[in-house]
Amino acid sequence: MTEPTYPSPRSPEELGFEKIVYEKAPPRATITFNRPEILNAFDFQMLRELARSCEDASWDDEIRVVVLTGAGRAFCVGADLTSWAEDYLDKPTEYWKWFGAFKDAHDRLREIGKPTVARINGIAVGGGNELQMACDLAVMVDDAFIRHVGPEHGSVPAGGATQWLTIMVGDRRAREIVLMCEEIPARRAGEWGLVNRVVPAAELDAEVDRMVENLARKLPQTTRYAKQHLNFWRDLAWHETINHARDWLALSMATEETKTAIKRFRDRKK
Repeated sequence: MTEPTYPSPRSPEELGFEKIVYEKAPPRATITFNRPEILNAFDFQMLRELARSCEDASWDDEIRVVVLTGAGRAFCVGADLTSWAEDYLDKPTEYWKWFGAFKDAHDRLREIGKPTVARINGIAVGGGNELQMACDLAVMVDDAFIRHVGPEHGSVPAGGATQWLTIMVGDRRAREIVLMCEEIPARRAGEWGLVNRVVPAAELDAEVDRMVENLARKLPQTTRYAKQHLNFWRDLAWHETINHARDWLALSMATEETKTAIKRFRDRKK
């Protein structure tokens, strides 16, 4: 597809996405991670599609709220480590390019100019939790959990977790989540402020609908500016650290520690 000549929204079918499902039913747009066979782990293409769908939604004045969710039994388990092993391990320059797509997807989602709701239909691990944290509000099913595993897999969770967890849950809890790599059950995630609501699976859509209907009634320009101000601390932490993280993580792909950790992960999956 050629680059647009004007910031006009397109129909989802025209965009031809393969690894996400992008739907519009004004006032809502829904972006669904669509790799359920690997628990919606994201690769380069999925990140590019996420960025483009967010851009399109930001251009569509009929869309007032964007919902982010996952297909199947997971929300998102972060980066596709099999893709890392095949395409980026021991290739710092190539990983640096990959991380650019990750950063762009985050920026497009966070700067969409409209309220965003994470519909957490299943587990949110690593970069999956970072993407739900990039949304304004989050509703989570009560039988899921959040977890970070970077220190076990050779990757510092510096794509949102190290920047925002201290803001959202406090310093001690942030360190517990990042360093101990333990599952945070949904109820605890709600108590700690990682998500806004925790509900049974049968009530997930009703609660998301309630949030969407509430948000869609608000004045769009006023809401956009309010959101811009609410983003101040997240943006400050993000922009002060993310490019440093991009370079450091790229170089770490050539270290023995990371190579050994990813090889161990792949061997365990076989």
